[in-house]
Amino acid sequence: MRRVAKSINFGIVYGMSSFGLANQLDIGRKEAQRFIDRYFALYTGVQRFMEEIVAQARTNGYVTTLLNRRRSVPDILSKNKAQREFAERTAINTPIQGTAADIIKLAMIECQRAMKAKNLSARMLLQIHDELVFEMPQSELDRAMPAIRAAMENALELDVPLTVNFTVGKSLAK
Repeated sequence: MRRVAKSINFGIVYGMSSFGLANQLDIGRKEAQRFIDRYFALYTGVQRFMEEIVAQARTNGYVTTLLNRRRSVPDILSKNKAQREFAERTAINTPIQGTAADIIKLAMIECQRAMKAKNLSARMLLQIHDELVFEMPQSELDRAMPAIRAAMENALELDVPLTVNFTVGKSLAK
């Protein structure tokens, strides 16, 4: 069920057609279209958001993230349907994924500041999408985790809360 919900949620927002959704979920195209129709009926603001972003891109030739980082969308007015539709998906995707990228970068800066302020030897090793991987002595966990949580959850003030989950392991493989 979670896989289906995730496919629908992300697929629709990123411009997946009923054909693509049907293939991904191994269901009929009509059933996939019913999922899409029900999604837009339930979440009316999503379709409006998507339409507004595409209109903005057509007017300006670019879209922005929440932090006003611009991405040019030159093919948004293309006569070539495939190029235009790709540009529309790019326009819709950019404020979402671009803003997520902006937030994680801010969180990384704040985490580094927090670790330095607490005089921790913890090191940030990796950033993968919305995930940060740290290396630290076991003895620092109790001090590091609250500092990292606060830094990440407060990286940017939003109308919705950002929540952080931790997984602790003895190696990167676990």
